[in-house]
Amino acid sequence: MFGLGVPELLIILVIVIVVFGANRLKGVGGALGTSIRDFKKTVRDDDTVPSGRTETITTTETKLRDDSTRDSQIR
Repeated sequence: MFGLGVPELLIILVIVIVVFGANRLKGVGGALGTSIRDFKKTVRDDDTVPSGRTETITTTETKLRDDSTRDSQIR
């Protein structure tokens, strides 16, 4: 993964702690966790298909298939 090993990741972690400080790092970590949780919830909720949409898609596919068949018979 990008050529980063354990020593490099530890150095990055130490630099982040020095720059942000331990107290501010807790807040950033909490906000990041909340953001990830909300994102996952939104993605999970967005996977559901509204009930009326399925019929519309099926009807459109059937109509396109019928039109395609009719066009091929005309040629």
